[in-house]
Amino acid sequence: MSDNNVVHLDRFSRRLGQYDKWRRELADAIQAYQSWMNNYDLTEPESELRMFELLKELRGDKLTVALVGEFSRGKTELINAIFFSDYHRRLLPSTPGRTTMCPTEIRYDPNTNPCMRLLPIASRTSALSITEQKARTVGWTTIPLNLESADEMAEALEEIIKTQSVSMDEAKRLGFSLDTLPDTGGDSDSVDIPKWRHATINYPHRLMEQGLVVLDTPGLNGLGSEPELTMTALANAHAVLFVLAADTGVTRSDLDIWKQHVCIATHGHSEARIAALNKIDTLWDELSTEEKVSADIEQQITATMRTLEIERDFVFPVSATKGLLGKVRHDPALVDRSGLSALERKLSEDTITYKEQLVRDKIVGEIGAMVDGSLGLVNTRLQAYQSELEEIESLRNKSSSAIRELNARLRSQKGIYNKKAIEFNETRDLLQREVKLLLSLISLHDFDKLIVRTRKQMSKSWTTAGLRTNMAGFFEETHEVMKRVEARSERLRGLADDIYKRFHAEHGLPRVRPPTFSTRKFLKKFKNLEREAEAFRNSPAMMMTEQNYVIKKFFIALVSRARLIYMDAGNATRVWASAILKPLYQQIQDHKTMIDRRLENLDKLLGSHSSLDGRVQEITGILSELRGGADLMEDVLHRLRGEVDNESSPSSEQAMTG
Repeated sequence: MSDNNVVHLDRFSRRLGQYDKWRRELADAIQAYQSWMNNYDLTEPESELRMFELLKELRGDKLTVALVGEFSRGKTELINAIFFSDYHRRLLPSTPGRTTMCPTEIRYDPNTNPCMRLLPIASRTSALSITEQKARTVGWTTIPLNLESADEMAEALEEIIKTQSVSMDEAKRLGFSLDTLPDTGGDSDSVDIPKWRHATINYPHRLMEQGLVVLDTPGLNGLGSEPELTMTALANAHAVLFVLAADTGVTRSDLDIWKQHVCIATHGHSEARIAALNKIDTLWDELSTEEKVSADIEQQITATMRTLEIERDFVFPVSATKGLLGKVRHDPALVDRSGLSALERKLSEDTITYKEQLVRDKIVGEIGAMVDGSLGLVNTRLQAYQSELEEIESLRNKSSSAIRELNARLRSQKGIYNKKAIEFNETRDLLQREVKLLLSLISLHDFDKLIVRTRKQMSKSWTTAGLRTNMAGFFEETHEVMKRVEARSERLRGLADDIYKRFHAEHGLPRVRPPTFSTRKFLKKFKNLEREAEAFRNSPAMMMTEQNYVIKKFFIALVSRARLIYMDAGNATRVWASAILKPLYQQIQDHKTMIDRRLENLDKLLGSHSSLDGRVQEITGILSELRGGADLMEDVLHRLRGEVDNESSPSSEQAMTG
C-alpha cells in the first residue's frame, strides 16, 4: 500500500480503531464485574444469562455502512475509491454498463479463509430468510480469493454482476416484477435476472479487521424485488450512503428509493443518512471559470437538500472516479478536488460517533441498571462492615454489664427484624403473582399462535386489499399486547418502589432502588417496523407480485423481525421481573447477617477482648475486597456514561480531529 493511500485510510482507520478499543475495554470491564459478582454469589441466573448475551453481542459488534442508489450512480466505484484504492485499480467491477446485480457484503471473519460466498437466486423460493441462509454452509457457492494477485481477485469478483436467462414464468415464480427487469430486446419469452441473490466477500482489509462491514446494493429493481434487503439489511446499517449523480440531480426513481427505502430503513434517524452527489467531474468544464463550476455544483447541492429535505452537512459532492485516480496516481490535489476527503471525514467522525452512542444507549439501558444496583449493595455492605469495625473498637473499653445490656437490646431488635423479614417474604410472594401476570401477557407461545393465525388468514385472502388488512391486523394486535405489557410493568414497578420505600423507612437502612425497566424502546421498535410494513403494503411490487411470494416475503422480512423484537422484550421483562426485589432481598439478608455477627462479637467480648482481633483482621480484608468491587463498578459506570479520559474515549475531542 502506498504512503499516500495510507494517509487517506488513516483517518477512518484511526477513528474505527479508537471505537474498537473502547468497545473491547468496555467488554473487559463488564466481564470483570460479572466475575466479581459471581465470586460473591450476587447474580441471578436470568441476569447472568442476559449479560452473557450482551457481552457476546458487544465483542462481535460491527459497523455497517450501506451504499444505496439507482443503478449507474457509481456506488461500487465509490467503494473502490474509499476502501480499496490500495490495489491501484478497480477491485470491484464498476465499469460503464456493468452494475451490481445482487447485494454484496464485504466483511472479515478471521476464522474463514479469504473467499466469496454466493447464494443462488433460486433460494428465493425457500422459506428461509437471507439472514438464516447466511448462518448455513449448504446452498452457497464458495470461490477462494487470491490476495496476492489483483488480477485474479478482480476476475473472481466479476461473478457478482453475472445474470442468467429464464422464462417469464420462472421470473414471476422467483418473485420478480417483469417491468423492473432489463429489456433483452426482441420477442423472446425469456428475461435476464441476477444469477446470485446475495454475495459475501470475506476480505482481510485493515478496516474490515477493525469491524467495518460495507454493503453494496443493486438499484431500485433489486431493492423492490428483495424486500428483506430494505427491511433487514438497510435497517441494521449504521450509516446509509445515498449515491446520486451530479449531472442529473435527484430523479423520480432516486426520490422513490430515498422515500420508500432509505428514510424508512433508517427510522427517521437523519444522522444515519448521507447523500453523495457523485460524478461532479461531469461539471468540470475547462472552458468555464472555477467560480462558475463551483456555483453549478453548489446549485446542485442546494437542489438536493431541498428535494431530500436534509441539511447541508449531509450532502457531499464527490467524484469517485477522479478520487480513485488521484489515489492511484498519488495526486493529493486531485483527491481533494474529488471531494473524497470531506466524505471520508464525515464517515470517520459522525458515523462512528453515532454508532458508539447506539451501543452505549443499549448497554447503559440493560447493564447500567444492574451495575448501579450492585454498587448500592456493595456500598451498603461497606457501611455495615465499617460500622461493625467501629463498634468493636468502641466496645473494647466498655464494662461487662454495658455489653450485656447492649446484647439484650440487639436480640430484641433481631426478633422484631425477623418478623419484618417474614412480612417481606409474604409481600414478595404477592409481587411474584404480579410478575406471573406480566409474563403471561408477553408469552412467545401466544405470539407464535398469532403468526400461524395471520398466515392462514392471508393464505385465504383473494385480494390485495385482504392481504393488506391482515398485515395491518397483525401489527395492531402486537402493538396492543406491548401497550398492556407496558401498563402492567408500570404497575409492578410502582408496587416494588413502595416496598423499597416502606422497608427502608421502617429500618433505617441505606436506600437502594429497584432496577429500572420500560418496554417503551420495544414499542418504538415495533412502531418503526410497523412503518416499514406500511410501506411494504403500499409498494408497487405488492400489486404486481404473485400472492404466495408476497406472503412469504412478509413473513421473512417483517414477521421474523417482529418475533425477534417480541422475544427480546420478553427476555428483558423476565430478567427484570425476576430481579426486581433482588437488591432489597439481598440487603435484608445482609442486615440479618450483620445483626448475628454483632451478637457473636458481643459474646466474644464477654469472654475475652483479645478474641476479637481475628475478627478485626477479617473485616479489614473484607473491606479491602468490597472497595475493590466498588471501584470496579464505578469504572464500568464511567465507561458506560462516557466519563473516561481522552485516550480511551472514542468520543473525545482528540478522536474527532485529524
